[in-house]
Amino acid sequence: MLTRRLLPLLFACAALSGADPDPAQKLLPEVKKLIDVFNVVIGEAADPVEPDMAFYQGAIPGMLRTLDPHSSFFDPGQFQQLQQMERSEQKGFGSIVSVLPGRVIVLQALPGTPSAKAGLSAGDEIVGINNIALARLEFEQLIQLLSEARQHDVTLDVVRPGGMLMRIDMSPDLVNTPSVDRAFHVAPDVGYLRITGFEDPTGKLVRDTIEKLGGANLKGMILDLRNNPGGSVQAALEVAALFLKPDQVVFSARGRTAEDQVVRVPKLDKGYEFPLVVLVNARTASASEILSGALQDHDRALVFGEPTYGKGLVQQVFTLSGNSGLALTTAFYYTPSGRSIQKPLGEGQLGAATVVDKGPYKTDSGRIVNGGGGIQPDEVVFPEAQTRLRAVLDASGVLTSFSGEYIRDHEIPENFDVTAAVLDDFKVYCSAHSIQPSPAEWSSERPWIQSRLKQEIATLKFGVAKGDEIEMARDPVVQRGLARLTTAASR
Repeated sequence: MLTRRLLPLLFACAALSGADPDPAQKLLPEVKKLIDVFNVVIGEAADPVEPDMAFYQGAIPGMLRTLDPHSSFFDPGQFQQLQQMERSEQKGFGSIVSVLPGRVIVLQALPGTPSAKAGLSAGDEIVGINNIALARLEFEQLIQLLSEARQHDVTLDVVRPGGMLMRIDMSPDLVNTPSVDRAFHVAPDVGYLRITGFEDPTGKLVRDTIEKLGGANLKGMILDLRNNPGGSVQAALEVAALFLKPDQVVFSARGRTAEDQVVRVPKLDKGYEFPLVVLVNARTASASEILSGALQDHDRALVFGEPTYGKGLVQQVFTLSGNSGLALTTAFYYTPSGRSIQKPLGEGQLGAATVVDKGPYKTDSGRIVNGGGGIQPDEVVFPEAQTRLRAVLDASGVLTSFSGEYIRDHEIPENFDVTAAVLDDFKVYCSAHSIQPSPAEWSSERPWIQSRLKQEIATLKFGVAKGDEIEMARDPVVQRGLARLTTAASR
């Protein structure tokens, strides 16, 4: 009886793909061994064994582990959750917050969202959620509470700058989180644009944002793909078409069963021609690696930052019998020059397939670019180093709390600056909060502290976008890209 129940599951993949029955016939001895072991376990194991668990959490995942780390089996419950997640829209309260151990400080309540309608504003500190005091929570517990709270009605205990305590009730609503979350000028006629992920509307959003910054009249653009985990490959193709020439190759996909696929810029598309710089780091992955690799291989952009993650797997989701599912790696992505985006997987049957040639490879102009998985920057540039004092100031929240009090007591013009007197006041404020750097430490970190205070004050007074502009002015990766922007190839 158990054998009859399990055979449809064991052969589901072959039946689904319409494969020739011969391979399945050849596997019958191996399948029989598996069922023999299963029957012995069911009959003789010291504790009762659930048949579904033995296969769903044992045999099938074990088989997939021999392939690669990303192929996954979903039992009926997991597969239903996956489908619901793909269909669902993001709910939340629409506020940008700074999360510190035991503290949550509001940086901005986005217009029209539940946070704005409820009266939350920059500088407010959330001290309790549904009668749970945040100060008593470990950082991981706080993150979990925030994640759960955004799905339900909540009551917040909020302390306003100045000490006034108030209670706010909020209900979550659908919140649109655009994939382009930063866009401004970093120099006259030079734009900066950050893409956090690739979704269906990303291509149009990028084009509309570029037009607002100046469109074809721009003298250059910095495209920030750092911490971009990827997403829709079609959306990445649409963004690539904004910068590449018609019919240029964006990527290719090669697998064992399907024909090689070469994807090009549509012939009727016409992109921008201003110089371009792309920023990447170790969290740049998948579709964002496809985009940065195409721009680099066609000499359309110089790439700055750190080597990218190296995730170039083509995955296909199959629906199996019994309402279960399988996400299977079926091919690999390659850049126009032939570099594999996927880093070597090491162990597993796909390990040999991902042992990639480090090159060198050549761009359209003959410039050398290296393979080996991921995208190697044209110039490696690391972000700001985290010193002891910087870590203490960030973790303690004194930069934000001081800035909130400063805004309460002072008029802040848009062109404000952080003067020596403000820095002296902040040093006293730090001392009152048991932060007492040495004279040498304070002196060496003074420029950074001045910039961070200006960023926090601007964020709380004028919004996150204004604070972002100040942050970019001290970002070494942005500044290095800006310095080299004039050498980026323009078509």
